[in-house]
Amino acid sequence: MPESKSANQVRVIAVVGPTGAGKTALTQALASAASGGSGAVPAAAGQSTETCFTAIDFMGDHYALIDAPGAVDFCADADYAFAAADLAIVVADSDPDKAVLLQPFLKRIEEFGIPHAIFINKIDQARGRIRDLMQALEAVSAAPLVARQIPIWEDEKVSGFVDLALERAYQYESGKPSKIIDIPKDLAERENEARFHMLEQLADFDDTLMEQLLSDVTPDRDTVFADLVRETREGLITPVFFGSTAQGHGVRRLLKALRHDTPEPKYAAARLGLKGAGAYVMKLSHAGQAGKLAYARVFGAALGDGDHLTLSDGAAQRPGALFSVNGAQTKKVSRVPEGDIAALGKLDAVAAGDLLSRDGSVQTSALKPPKRFPVFVLSIVTKDRKDDVRLSGALQKLVEEDAGLAVLHDQTTHEILLQGQGEPHLRAVLERLKSRFGVDVSTAPPSTPYQESIRKNAEVRGRHKKQTGGHGQFGDCVIQVKPLPRGGGFEFVDKITGGAIPRQWIPAVEAGVKDAMTKGQIGFPVVDVSVTLIDGSFHSVDSSEHSFHQAGRIGMQEAMSQCGSVLLEPIEKLSIYTPSWGTPKINSAVSSHNGQILGFEPREGWPGWDRVDVYLPHAERQNFIIELRSLTQGLATFEAAFDHMVEVTGRRADEVAKRAQAQAA
Repeated sequence: MPESKSANQVRVIAVVGPTGAGKTALTQALASAASGGSGAVPAAAGQSTETCFTAIDFMGDHYALIDAPGAVDFCADADYAFAAADLAIVVADSDPDKAVLLQPFLKRIEEFGIPHAIFINKIDQARGRIRDLMQALEAVSAAPLVARQIPIWEDEKVSGFVDLALERAYQYESGKPSKIIDIPKDLAERENEARFHMLEQLADFDDTLMEQLLSDVTPDRDTVFADLVRETREGLITPVFFGSTAQGHGVRRLLKALRHDTPEPKYAAARLGLKGAGAYVMKLSHAGQAGKLAYARVFGAALGDGDHLTLSDGAAQRPGALFSVNGAQTKKVSRVPEGDIAALGKLDAVAAGDLLSRDGSVQTSALKPPKRFPVFVLSIVTKDRKDDVRLSGALQKLVEEDAGLAVLHDQTTHEILLQGQGEPHLRAVLERLKSRFGVDVSTAPPSTPYQESIRKNAEVRGRHKKQTGGHGQFGDCVIQVKPLPRGGGFEFVDKITGGAIPRQWIPAVEAGVKDAMTKGQIGFPVVDVSVTLIDGSFHSVDSSEHSFHQAGRIGMQEAMSQCGSVLLEPIEKLSIYTPSWGTPKINSAVSSHNGQILGFEPREGWPGWDRVDVYLPHAERQNFIIELRSLTQGLATFEAAFDHMVEVTGRRADEVAKRAQAQAA
């Protein structure tokens, strides 16, 4: 059991939740209340796109709050950061229909083993029974939800609450701390019932408490609080609080709970796998003249200016500088207390998720957030070719900073592909690329890597003859060409006999054939073809490797013109993850995008979710994620991989051919 709370501790609290729930407003409200303000803040405009660290002090303790982006496009930015939190607050809307939006956040927290609580925001806007809201939230939580409070209703609005652990009633006061009042008489029976239910939930993990309840012995308040603290810290329960950040209601009560319920930093260090003193890298930033900054949490002992850290590659390095962090402000410091978050300068070889040790050992984090699949892609090219070199360096830095971003140099289409978590995500990345690195790019949907094949057999002669004075050029070959089964690739068979073509030039014929296959009759690479070299001739003086390369290319071009062309498009296999109620909608969407449903089954470890496996043409995937999210309140996502090529006929094939010819013109 974790020891009791000691004074002057540093705590790291992650504030997470879906867009619109009010997590940024809660972060600001906690900061306001901690500094003696009202705790009331207006609703935050827009949405967070980057993780923000806010420092606050409350009753002698220091807290670092991690405000994690809530929009699905930007969630990856905090994947590494909140892994180091002591406790997470999941902010929920008071509307039961929006409870399902919490599930992705709760699943990630549960996978990391982070103790957490739920704060139901906008309680002043609640309609209907809180029981219905709790029931909706319980459906998306692995741990049982333990209500720490029940509301006091007045004129169909929540005017206060009863703290079930303290057995005290509080009335909300606008712009002031809540006022202690007597428990309303008409609420006494409900309070007794709710408190007994809370004690029963705690007793599930405390045999002594269970015996007391069975014997009708009223447990003392210290026992109740000790169980709440222990079971919260161990992740056995998820306590639920409520309030309103717009009015400042319930914020101080939450702050006081954090003082008691949040585990010590050593438990987060153990969860991360850090042995001894060191630091965990939560996020990277390339901050102009300050260079590369590693935002890290310090564990085991304070970190001083001049202390060395051992990196993941075994090198010992001293940070160039230490900075305290509060929002967008950084301040150079000489010492970082144990448990606090700081920015470490000029540690160029570190990456997010790295453990940095103080004892010279190389350590690896036990928590590795799964890489999020890039569901939206753009092809980019610099508007000024002089920026090409700067583009490469800028993209490398942006990928270092953003766990949801990837860059691919497609060898088939020769495009630079920017891959991310959605259209808003890549739009924000492009804005950073321009504003921070001065690189402006044009964008387009990625090209579909179409291929083509042949329909029938042919036998042709490829002959290259050129006389320009002195040595001429002469190469002559006869090839048989036939289609292979889909996926057969390319094969070259040598059946030359009697020295019709000298052995040293046969590879040149094959190279020429392959050269011709880089662009077929429609305009795409040619695949699934067998070429057999059966005859040819040479000149003792004029023949050369180049001549037979040209002969092979000419012969293959002639063969392809005789064999007829087949357009092939890439088909990907998608695993779509969606709440079960969204599955019928997604099935319809797949059909409308020329896809094929392969089947569906429950998503492992996700109650109420399905995994739908489908085949989908690559050309249909670009905006598919936008449609999926619009059908499922932003919840559905997918993973994809190339599966096979399939023949395209009719109007679609004609349209693709026309576009290819227009681009070649």
